[in-house]
Amino acid sequence: MAPKLNPTFPSLLLLLISFHLCTVIAWKKEEFRTCNQTPFCKQARSRIPYSSSLFATGVAILDGALTAKLRHPLPESPDQDQIKPLLFTLSVYQNGVVRVKIDEDPSLDPPKKRFEVPDVILPEFEASKLWLPRVQTETVDGDSEPSSIVYVADGYEAVLRHSPFEVYVRERQSKRRVLSLNSHGLFDFEQLRVKQEGDDWEERFRSHTDTRPYGPQSISFDVSFFDADFVYGIPEHASNFALTPTKGPGVDDSEPYRLFNLDVFEYLHDSPFGIYGSIPFMIGHGKTRGTSGFFWLNAAEMQIDVLGSGWDAESGILLPESGSRIDTLWMSEAGVVDTFFFVGPGPKDVVRQYISVTGTPAMPQLFSTAYHQCRWNYRDEQDVENVDSKFDEYDIPYDVLWLDIDHTDGKRYFTWDKVLFPNPEQMQNKLAAKGRHMVTIVDPHIKRDESFHLHKEATNKGYYVKDASGKDFDGWCWPGSSSYPDMLNPEIRSWWSEKFSIKNYVGSTPSLYIWNDMNEPSVFNGPEVTMPRDALHYGGVEHRELHNAYGYYFHMATSDGLVKRGDGKDRPFVLSRAFFPGSQRYGAVWTGDNTADWDHLRVSVPMILSLGLTGMTFSGADVGGFFGNPDTELLVRWYQLGAFYPFFRAHAHHDTKRREPWLFGERNTELIKNAIHTRYTLLPYFYTLFREANTSGVPVVRPLWMEFPSDEATFSNDEAFMVGNSLLVQGIYTERAKYASVYLPGGQPWYDLRTGITYKGGMTHKLEVSEETIPAFQRAGTIIPRKDRYRRSSTQMVNDPYTLVIALNSSHAAEGELYIDDGKSFEFTKGAYIHRRFVFSDGKLTSSSLVPNAPRKTLFSSPCIVERIIILGHSSGPKNALIEPSNHKAEIELGPLWLRQGKGNSVLTIRRPNVPVSEDWTIKIL
Repeated sequence: MAPKLNPTFPSLLLLLISFHLCTVIAWKKEEFRTCNQTPFCKQARSRIPYSSSLFATGVAILDGALTAKLRHPLPESPDQDQIKPLLFTLSVYQNGVVRVKIDEDPSLDPPKKRFEVPDVILPEFEASKLWLPRVQTETVDGDSEPSSIVYVADGYEAVLRHSPFEVYVRERQSKRRVLSLNSHGLFDFEQLRVKQEGDDWEERFRSHTDTRPYGPQSISFDVSFFDADFVYGIPEHASNFALTPTKGPGVDDSEPYRLFNLDVFEYLHDSPFGIYGSIPFMIGHGKTRGTSGFFWLNAAEMQIDVLGSGWDAESGILLPESGSRIDTLWMSEAGVVDTFFFVGPGPKDVVRQYISVTGTPAMPQLFSTAYHQCRWNYRDEQDVENVDSKFDEYDIPYDVLWLDIDHTDGKRYFTWDKVLFPNPEQMQNKLAAKGRHMVTIVDPHIKRDESFHLHKEATNKGYYVKDASGKDFDGWCWPGSSSYPDMLNPEIRSWWSEKFSIKNYVGSTPSLYIWNDMNEPSVFNGPEVTMPRDALHYGGVEHRELHNAYGYYFHMATSDGLVKRGDGKDRPFVLSRAFFPGSQRYGAVWTGDNTADWDHLRVSVPMILSLGLTGMTFSGADVGGFFGNPDTELLVRWYQLGAFYPFFRAHAHHDTKRREPWLFGERNTELIKNAIHTRYTLLPYFYTLFREANTSGVPVVRPLWMEFPSDEATFSNDEAFMVGNSLLVQGIYTERAKYASVYLPGGQPWYDLRTGITYKGGMTHKLEVSEETIPAFQRAGTIIPRKDRYRRSSTQMVNDPYTLVIALNSSHAAEGELYIDDGKSFEFTKGAYIHRRFVFSDGKLTSSSLVPNAPRKTLFSSPCIVERIIILGHSSGPKNALIEPSNHKAEIELGPLWLRQGKGNSVLTIRRPNVPVSEDWTIKIL
């Protein structure tokens, strides 16, 4: 974040002040609005239960959907205007998804069409609509008139209650509710109006005025999650994973969870304040029934209350009996009601249902799943060369080196400082020769400089966002006076994507990838450090209506640009700070400008869990903290935890001390190196998990309850997390810790990842903590693929042999998977990949293919072999194993669990079976 600036000051002075203040001023609460300073939020929060008087009429099936008009009672006084009816549509889609839309009636001539967010919902989802043949009626809850009921999926149906208006999904047999909207009568929809003489619609905050030309247009309603013990999701906030009540008995002066993308400098931990991204998707989970989800597709500012037990005690409303229920209040400044109900019933089911609407996460390139080294800023080409050579000198692998804004010519993106970076292609090619890559930053603010070709072209084509008067919007960011491309317009996104070609981005090479920062968008002198809400976009859309999606469209255009650059053959890598539903299709995100303290290390876990649960699985936090100087212990602990983040990058502010891994003494360098080596060893497992996410949406890093959905001890545990279904990791979050309490769920044992020592499941263990590692365990019954040879980069490991680590359960069985492709192209979408399933049972390990309908001619092959098989939980008697179909034997002996790390126990090891990773085979222990 930067402070508010006065554009009448000289440019140079302003920039100097901006840079200086960014380094010394922490987050200022008064710079941002509270709910009480936000009229739509204050109004919605003040409404009492059952204040909505809407009722449904004209219920019918139209175009395969259930439709109705939502009306208000006739006004009591002839002086009052009749409120116009709203249009209601309920559609049902495959796999248990219900969509409810409510909007103004276009036949009644509203002043303008309300904004519906484009290019988020997949066309395939739209095509999966089930055409409802009929509607049934039933009198529910003692109503005076019947409700309308439609089929949803096997075992579920949706109910439209006519009067009072309510919509919910229930189980068909038991009639138990799963999710409901307006059960507490808090629905409110402010319709657009034509301004009359005397209307004062302007909103003022600090020195800024919002003209609000169409008046108040907010929407609010309550949503209830039945049989839910906790609710999760709605990132991005630096807070607990399980969302805590924000309103109700015993909750004092709390703000709602805010969803409004903002450039927040040194954000606070344990706060409901919205930061860089917004995903209005919430999941409820409980032991009794399982999991359900609710998603509101809306890009305007949103505030969400989690209502504490007893919040409605005085309302007199009695909902149907439920073991537990969590009520929430959803409030937005603008848009339409476009909501989705996901019935589950399991946590992975809900994630798949949400992903069916917004898209699966992109399959990343292999290099991007490895370690990234970043700083604001590596000074020049010599600095880059020195950092790169030091990694080799200390035998520390890395894959990507990043350049921040100071690599450019005067903050003009797509340029290079000719003094500091005179030979950018040569610099990138030197890295590429070692299998490494470079990332440069490209932000959305374009310097208003008539000599800058990009600005001249955007101005001449009319491609900038306009201010309320229709002129090109002029705001302040890193270059000084800046304008912003209108990314809502597909034509402008296409234009932007062309800028990443090798021809247009002079000095770039095919090994260069992109970082989108400041794309909330950040405007230093704007209200709340962002763009004014009455700024105008393509089609006359106000910025208030699409604010949270601006960064999404910028991310999309950048990603498309890299795809075009490679003629559609090269997977893009783009890191974005801002995000919205659907961003998972275009790249990675990170948690923004965190701080080098233990609280920010701790809160990184629930933040990453929330992102993964809502589609953004390729996420991470700046290792070491962006602001401040971590002490050595904190830095080591952060590397040890960060090695298990899906996105693993160290980053730091330019005013911090240099903190490359070799600067903290020999012992600490060794500890950091071991943490990075752990990530590289586990890259085959991580890449397999990224493929799982790419096909199902199930996140790489996931909460314990996603794997153990009936274990109540996991529901609020956000100190530990699962990596896939096989690894449990818990960070060390306090200084000089001697012990850690770790809960290991389930009825099967767990094996210490470093030592192989067995721990009982279903209980909490008090473990001694060492400086060498953080608690990490392999789940019994799983098989994890590894690569144990260390190279300079992941690219150089491609043909190295594999190790399989088999962790036997109480039945002496285990299973796992391995996914391999070329690591860079889109050929995997045509079937060019290897996907193996490993099963150990009855003393025999079997490898079989999971490629569906595999063609006779292999589209992708690998020369890799399996050179070691480690078996945890097996007696040490066997000496040989028989390999089929080659009919040869391999020796079994006791060997180290890790070849180059720690002092692990000797474990049963099948040495050099040398079986091809791409073929079917069996290995039987004799």
